[in-house]
Order: sequence, then C-alpha cells, then structure tokens
Amino acid sequence: MHAPAPGWSLAADVVVVGSGVAGLTAALRCAAAGLETVVVTKARLDAGSTRWAQGGIAAALGDGDTPQQHLDDTLVAGAGLCDEEAVRLLVTEGPDAVRRLIDTGAHFDESADGGLALTREGGHHRRRIAHAGGDATGAEISRALVDAVRARGIPTVENALVLDLLTDAEGHAAGVTLHVMGEGQHDGVGAVHAPSVVLATGGMGQVYSATTNPAVSTGDGVALALRAGAEVSDLEFVQFHPTVLFLGPDAEGQQPLVSEAVRGEGAHLVDADGVRFMVGQHELAELAPRDIVAKGITRRMREQGTEHMYLDARHFGADMWERRFPTILAACRAHGMDPVTEPVPVAPAAHYASGGVRTDADGRTTVPGLYACGEVACTGVHGANRLASNSLLEGLVYAERIAADIIRADAAGHPARVPVATARPDAPTDPDRTAPTDVPTRPDQPAESGVRTHTGGPTRPDVPAGSDVPAYPLLGADARFRIQRIMTDGAGVLRSAASLARAAAQLQELHDAARGDLVEHGKTAEPGVDTWETTNLLCVARVLVAAALRREETRGCHWREDHADAVDDWRRHIVVRLAADRALTLTTTRAESFPATLEPGPAPGPAPVPDGTPPRPDAYAGAAPAGTPRAGTAPAGPADDTSARPTPAESTGNTPPRTPPHAPADTSPGAPHGPSTADRPTAARPQEH
Repeated sequence: MHAPAPGWSLAADVVVVGSGVAGLTAALRCAAAGLETVVVTKARLDAGSTRWAQGGIAAALGDGDTPQQHLDDTLVAGAGLCDEEAVRLLVTEGPDAVRRLIDTGAHFDESADGGLALTREGGHHRRRIAHAGGDATGAEISRALVDAVRARGIPTVENALVLDLLTDAEGHAAGVTLHVMGEGQHDGVGAVHAPSVVLATGGMGQVYSATTNPAVSTGDGVALALRAGAEVSDLEFVQFHPTVLFLGPDAEGQQPLVSEAVRGEGAHLVDADGVRFMVGQHELAELAPRDIVAKGITRRMREQGTEHMYLDARHFGADMWERRFPTILAACRAHGMDPVTEPVPVAPAAHYASGGVRTDADGRTTVPGLYACGEVACTGVHGANRLASNSLLEGLVYAERIAADIIRADAAGHPARVPVATARPDAPTDPDRTAPTDVPTRPDQPAESGVRTHTGGPTRPDVPAGSDVPAYPLLGADARFRIQRIMTDGAGVLRSAASLARAAAQLQELHDAARGDLVEHGKTAEPGVDTWETTNLLCVARVLVAAALRREETRGCHWREDHADAVDDWRRHIVVRLAADRALTLTTTRAESFPATLEPGPAPGPAPVPDGTPPRPDAYAGAAPAGTPRAGTAPAGPADDTSARPTPAESTGNTPPRTPPHAPADTSPGAPHGPSTADRPTAARPQEH
C-alpha cells in the first residue's frame, strides 16, 4: 500500500501481528523457547475480538464426552467442507490446550463439585463449553494472556496498524511494515524485521454495516496476505450470528451480541405472537447450528414483514440473569430493554469469517515464513459454518502448532519452509512484474540481501523510480460506509446472482474510480489509518463477493436464494489469489484436497478473472468444447459459453500426503465434477426444512 518509507525498525526472530488468544498464545510459546518475539497489535493488547467472546471455549472436558463426539458435531456444522484431519487435530489437542490455558492463569467458572461448569450451545450434543465470568469468557482469557505476556516482558508495539509483508530476495518472509498511531516510543511508519511472521489479526466484520466485531476488524491480515501472494479460501462463508440485539434498521458498527449460551440454558426464539418458530425446523430447535437458526429467523421475518424476532428468557428470573449473563443483561438495559421482564428483539448480524488465509496443519501459508492463525486463517476446521465456541479453541490449538513449527525450524538453523503453492500468476518470473520497493534490511543482513515490501503487483511503467506517486491508489475514508452498505445489501444473509453481481459492479466502480484518479491525475487519498483500512476493506469485499458469486449453491452460512439446495459436486473450496494487476484469480479444490500440498503440481498459470464475472464451476480453460468430458472425469453438465471471459485453470497436484492412495488427485479444470468423494467417511448433515 501507498505509505511513507519506514522511519524506524526493530529486529526479532518472530513478529506476531495481533493480540487475541491466537496471537498471544503463539508469542508466549515462542518466547518460552528463547526466541526473540515482538507482538504488534492494532489497539491495546486486550482490545481485539477475543475479549468480546461471551459463550466460551469448546472442548471434550466433561464426563462421557469424547473428542470423537466433538469431531462429529463439528463436521455436521461444517456442512461437508471441513478438513476432517484438521478437525481431528483440533478436538484431540484441544482439551490439553485448554488445561495449559488454565495453567497460564485463566479462571473458568466451576460447578458445585469444583470441576469446570460446562454449558451447551448450538450444534453441540453435549455440554462442553467452558465459560468464565458467566458470559465474559473472552475477557478472562484475554486478561490471563495479557498478564502472562507482560510478566514475561515480551516486547509489544500497541496502536500499530500492519501495512505490508517484507520478503527477502528468495521470497521468504522477512518482517512487516506498520504504522504506529502516535503512541509510545515509536511513531509513524516503521518496520519489524523477522524471518517468521505470524498473522493473528482477527476478522473482517467491519465489511458489513452491522456486525458483532470491534472497529479494528477491517480484514487487514487477509488483505496483507493477498498482496504478498498468499492464497485465501472460503471467504464466502461469513457466519451471521442469529441473535444480535436489534437496535433499529439504521444501526451501524458493532452491535451487542446475545450469546448462544442464552439459548443453551433454555431461552426460546419467538415471533411477535410468542410462537416458537424453530420448533419443527430442526431436531435441536433453537440450538441448531448457527446457519440454520439465522436462516430460520430470516425466513420468519420475511414471512411476517418484520425486521426482527424475539428471544424470550423471562423464565430465567432475575437471579439467573445477574449470575449467569451479567454482561448481556447490562447491555440490554443500557439500550432500554430488560430481558428479565420482556423478550428482547434480535436479528442476525455479521459475526465470524470461516474463511481466510489458507494454511496447513502447522499454520503455514503458501508464502514461506508467513503463518496465520485465529479468525484470519482458514485451517479447514470450520468448513462452511463454524460450530459455536470452536473459534477460541482453534486459535489456541493452531497457535501452539505454529510456535512448535517455528521452534523446530529455528533449532534446525534456518527459517521455516512452507508447502509449495499452486500456480502463481504473479510469480517473479512474470516478465511484467518488477521488483517491489526496497526497504531497510535487518541490522544483521547485508544491504544486498534485498528485503522487500510486497504490494501485490508491478510498479506503474509511467511512474519514475523513486517517485512519490504510488503504483496503486488508496480509497478515501468516506468510501468505507459505501462498502459496508454495498456488502450488507448484496452479500448479506440472503444472496443471489443478481444481488452479488450488483455488489461486484459497485465495488468495481469504487476501485476503478480511485485507479482512474491516480492514472489520469496522479492523485490518491492521503496515506493514513482511515484510508489504509478502507482500502483493505475493499480488497476483502471484492474477494468475498467474487467467491460467493461463483458458488452456485446453498451450503452452510452461504445462502443463495437462486440456488436453494446444496450440490454434492460443490464440496469444493474456492481458492483466491491477487494477480499482478490486482485482478482476482479463482480456482477450486475438492474438500479432501484442501490443505496446501508438500509437492509441487504441474499446474498452468490461471488467467485473471475480472471482478464480478467469475467463471461458472463447470467452465473450462483451454479445454475441449463445453460439455465434452475429459478423460477420467464425469460429464461437465450443461454447456457454458465462456468465450467472452477468461477462466482460471484448476489447481493440480493438490492431494496431501494423508489422502488415501485410492483417492485420485483433483485435476479437473474449473468444474466441480471430479472423482466421487463417497469413499471418504463424513458425518451426515441433518435435513434442513
């Protein structure tokens, strides 16, 4: 991104960007192993999404519960797109990870016999949610981890917005550039140089008008990774929390959440007439997976022409509300509602991104030395819909795995190496791609080591070297609200080809207008926190819409009105890259072939896909005429005229080592009609009505 040159720098072995459960866990584990670790965070150490988590952390900690049961519930919620081995790691390593969190100093609520008090949430068939302070679990976890970081004396840079990834001459991560917002010993744009970079920047909920996410959740980590050449996947699967306190149709920004645990303790969803409309829609009624409850609420609102439903927990009584849900009670009363005496109005709002930067089991992305964990990552755990309270556990477990991988690499005397990525249209061998801008190197690196900042594309040929004119524009801060409204209207709970195409066109207009001002007049918005955040929001919004438009089915929290059913052939992940010219390239990979592979595959470079016109999943690139099956595949189905638009070739060679030998690699270009996945055992998904 367009920014001043770094005016200061720090050096470390590891830089962790983000201070939620994932980031601080990774930092503590790395520091405990003797690695010089620096934590960079956008606000205060405790100001991220973790502190807002109300419900708790899920793990098989109760009598009679097992990791297998937790795995089964997770696979059902994920609607056929979970990576089963990733989930298995989560549920088997999770209980001990929670115990280590308790050893770090986190205090969870206890039952009368002194054990953990466990509750139940949507999609869980057992009580396995550990909670703290009634409904303040995230705040307690954040407190414990922040205290531990400060006690260990880990250097931190607060109030710092990360800008771009630094890489060395070989394309390996070498740190980040960042802007400190006038606080502490550093100020302005600087750099932290480190051979291992851990992204734990949280989500992108601020891409929508109404969200449960804090103001800092602007997709900065996903945008940085895209500009650096990393793969992003599953961004179309945005979970809308079913029960967010309804503050009016024009409410914007962070909205108060009414935890799923309230329903877990027996609250009912009702309409204005007091009818429990979720009964009969799912075997678990109000405790169905979140996508099903959100859809149920939305359907009822449409049927009755209303803007919200109600959550009725008057039968709890004042004592239970004050003891079990004090935070929610205070939030409701602050907005003039009292759940002790009246049902409270609720409606779905953007809550959690199931997708993100694509990683393997050790949190490694497709950029060497760059790791991701927490909500910014896509490990394959969540699939098409996150199971309630799995997010804190995922951050905890995968942060520990990242730290272990970094420690192993350091012990071997070299930076971590990562799986080979699929074909990169923006690879340095592209004759149209020029070297990124040089920035100061680490003190222990010679100047000719060539540490660079990645901006995701070539410099403009009409801009002289050393010029202050940027290669790419920044958006004005006022475009932020426009992006949010576009996304809420076109890519919210309900989506269709028409609404998504309209959103794609409107986002493209914003992009083109900013680029036009730069090309024609040499003008762009002034660098600053507001313009950097807005530019990041546009980047992730374009990816989300392109992926949602391409996925022509309803699955998990992706609800297409024009494609109401799940399609078995769409048990695929959409993988997105940012090309050299900042166009998006989309490929697909089967569910069991999701993680980045350890071996390169002979994949041709995909052609860029213009925003808003991604190819249909049955479109071929450079293949036989539409409708002609390739050897070893099933027929593609109805012909699709793709002559007017380029399409990306399918990723190849993407079968991970753990895939059974009898499961052939996914080599079908662009069309989700590859070999059957019936030989892979998965949990059946309950029927939706």
